[in-house]
Amino acid sequence: MSDGERVEYRKLILATGSLPVVPPIPGINQKNIFAVKKEVPYLQQMLDALKTASNLVIVGCGFIGVEFAEECKKRRPDINITIVEMMRHCLMLTYDEEFCIKAEEVLKNLGIEILGSEKVEGFLGEEKVERVKLSSGRELAADMVILGIGAAANVKLAQEAGLELGPTRGIQVNRYMQTSDEDIFACGDCAEKVSFFDGKPSPLKLASIATMEARIAGANVFGTRRVNMGVIGVFSTILGGIAFAAAGLTETTAKNMGYNVVVGEAESVNRHPGGMPGAENLKVKLVFERGTGVLLGGQVSGTESGGELINAISACIHQEMTADDMATFQTGTHPALTASPIAYQLVNAAENHGNKILSMVRIRQWEDHNHAPPFCRGCVTVAEKLG
Repeated sequence: MSDGERVEYRKLILATGSLPVVPPIPGINQKNIFAVKKEVPYLQQMLDALKTASNLVIVGCGFIGVEFAEECKKRRPDINITIVEMMRHCLMLTYDEEFCIKAEEVLKNLGIEILGSEKVEGFLGEEKVERVKLSSGRELAADMVILGIGAAANVKLAQEAGLELGPTRGIQVNRYMQTSDEDIFACGDCAEKVSFFDGKPSPLKLASIATMEARIAGANVFGTRRVNMGVIGVFSTILGGIAFAAAGLTETTAKNMGYNVVVGEAESVNRHPGGMPGAENLKVKLVFERGTGVLLGGQVSGTESGGELINAISACIHQEMTADDMATFQTGTHPALTASPIAYQLVNAAENHGNKILSMVRIRQWEDHNHAPPFCRGCVTVAEKLG
């Protein structure tokens, strides 16, 4: 303990969380440059600085960056806000490009400028930050800066205890959340993660993951009961009243990992008929492994109900459901609560996947046999099995 008191334990769970990443950029220690620390007095200083700032620059266009940008704009509609991002678009680590572009359009409509494919090289000023120097040579006026670059595991206590660290510098744990000391467990942002999809180290740090790991660690403290199958990664945010949510692998990430994928998409209003009060659009994109039809990931944009739909998609991923499973499972619908059962986005996106495979098979069979419909029995049999 900090006061020198010693506490004995039979079992110990470490949940020391994470710390914001603060890169060694020249001028980083100037006044009015804030990382997003989980400390109330520090965050109050940030809010106080926002009251008088004229030009706010946010470094990083992930979830921290875009959400802070929108909230700061709500508090200070007159403030100039610019987000600087190394990648081409905002949120590119989480969504496919079409969703990123839509999110950028929402932010721009709110009066927020986004500079993609840019890198901060330095912060300029006399004691207080005054300008931000970019790799392109451009300088931005800035009397306040927020760093939204990410977080790193807080492992100081674990290191002092001699515990092993993992590849991403989190506390190394097994599937039961045990550390290298069998009587010490770790969970949350401080613990090492592995991917649900390939078992490789994952840098994901999310509150939903932390609570899942806490339930596993708590259940296993005095006897193994639960196993961590790895992190799926479920994200959601709302910008300008439009929900953006994702679970699992994007189409881009899945292809980069070597998966042969096929995508199913569906878009419809969330009420039926469409003229119902409160009817708003909802788009669903699902990514399936082509050979097995197993769901790898999904993305949603549109009405706020997408924030809950993505949780259903995550459950489908966790249970390794196939497109056929999703196209034939039974849904509850109501005119004031959901899309029509014949236009239900989750089911239709799965069905759309099957139609794409069938179309591709038919085209391939036509090219191979050089004949037009109706196809030979062999072609139809193959198409039915693959579709």
